[in-house]
Amino acid sequence: MSEKFRSLALLTFCVIAALSLWFSTTAVIPSLKAQYPLSPGRLALFTSALQAGFVCGTLLSAIRGLADRLDPRRFFMLATLVAAAANALLLALPPQSDAVLACRFVTGLCMAGVYPVGMKMAAAWADRDLGFLVGILVGAVTLGSAAPHLFNAFGGLDWRVTIATGSLAAVLGALVVNRVALGPHHRPAPPFDPHAAFLGFRDPALRLANFGYLGHMWELYAMWAWIGVFLDASFRLAMAAGDAEIWARIATFAVIGVGGAIGCIAGGYLADRMGRTAFTMLAMAVSGTCALTAGLLFGGAPGLLFGLCFVWGVSIVADSAQFSSSVTELAPPERIGTMLTVQTSAGFLLTLVTVQLMAGAAEWWGWERAFMVLAIGPFLGVIAMWRLRRRPESVKLAGGRR
Repeated sequence: MSEKFRSLALLTFCVIAALSLWFSTTAVIPSLKAQYPLSPGRLALFTSALQAGFVCGTLLSAIRGLADRLDPRRFFMLATLVAAAANALLLALPPQSDAVLACRFVTGLCMAGVYPVGMKMAAAWADRDLGFLVGILVGAVTLGSAAPHLFNAFGGLDWRVTIATGSLAAVLGALVVNRVALGPHHRPAPPFDPHAAFLGFRDPALRLANFGYLGHMWELYAMWAWIGVFLDASFRLAMAAGDAEIWARIATFAVIGVGGAIGCIAGGYLADRMGRTAFTMLAMAVSGTCALTAGLLFGGAPGLLFGLCFVWGVSIVADSAQFSSSVTELAPPERIGTMLTVQTSAGFLLTLVTVQLMAGAAEWWGWERAFMVLAIGPFLGVIAMWRLRRRPESVKLAGGRR
């Protein structure tokens, strides 16, 4: 087994394990709603608090250049262990408590040492296959984010099983990451420069790649956060409540985890051949169309709705790795970790708006129309990537395949 394959396989496992913490509370929302008097706005805060923590963590990491200055394996391990502890603390707190939101914030803060750091570690092994390698890592992020829905499906109505399983998985990932070798393109730590964090929006090509990512993120996490609730509500109109609950959980895992993992890996393979901008524009056009049409099938045949949502799950994240790959190819090599952190920070800051927006949209307009607002992002993202495609710097993307 080659060192590259072994390290990437271990890294993928670690990212899946750590990211299982991301949606651990979102996955159990149906159970929490059945047991506690929680409003839709309060439920949305379970995800938004984590997003806010992630934004703060990535801003701190970007300004201090932590992703480029620290050993990524130690950074990953420490961040994951703290996040797992914060997640496990939820077992001792009443869900109505504000302390739950504080724990979710701390978990998000620590994810800044997992997601962008993992992508940087993968990129250090790239040899004309950057899009594919980062696609594998983002697929791991997707699978890890969806894992709580699977835990929840087989954990009965006890939401504590999902929380505990996610924390244990994260601890295992934190320990295993120390076995990952650093790739040949790993760069030594550059001098500290607090202004380096702003390069991602000063440089025109990097700015357009980041604008494309923002369009993608407008849609992605709001869909991930609410698709389980949407499917649960729809399935309850078409089948018995007990069956609807179980099948909605399994369907949510399939849409986010299976569909997302397929989209990331296939997307990385195709983008390395089609070109970064061409593939991201195609993926965003498909996902934006799904956002416009998903609500039209609400309350209808579960199989048909699942089919559309599965396509959405594939397309909505298929381009995610390509924005990170674009930044990796356009940024100075010694600042890749910081540029990836800046990109994810801006994207997740935007998700604070859209995750909360969906709570209001579902209440005001109903699930038949709520997801339509998410189509705005990918269609604006298509414009940004089309403009990047026209710039001379785009020849750096995918070996000249823009």
